[in-house]
Amino acid sequence: MSAAAQTTHAPGAGPGADDDHHPAPEPGPTRDPRTLAAAGDLLRALAAPVRIAIVLQLLEHSRCVHDLVDALGVTQPLISQHLRVLKAAGVVEGERKGREVLYSLVDDHLAHIVVDAVAHVEEDT
Repeated sequence: MSAAAQTTHAPGAGPGADDDHHPAPEPGPTRDPRTLAAAGDLLRALAAPVRIAIVLQLLEHSRCVHDLVDALGVTQPLISQHLRVLKAAGVVEGERKGREVLYSLVDDHLAHIVVDAVAHVEEDT
């Protein structure tokens, strides 16, 4: 008998020790790596406090840049920079109305992620 075969196990740590536990759940569905990478890019686009605040503002209704500047108390160049990131990620879209561009959410899916994240943090505080 080899040394490995002679090894003794502590109670509950040997072969079959997990027999009294529930079987491991089946693995979840796998996703295409490109889908996962795109989801990661999307979450990174949301991963800035100002961008979260912008999404929360746009959840109520469309706003132009100066409305967001007034509501959030940050500079116009900063709002514009964050809107560019959100637009490139497909989170917001802009519609020109005369001299202004009104920004709105592309859909509510991402707003739910932001609202749920904020609510989760508020529960812990």
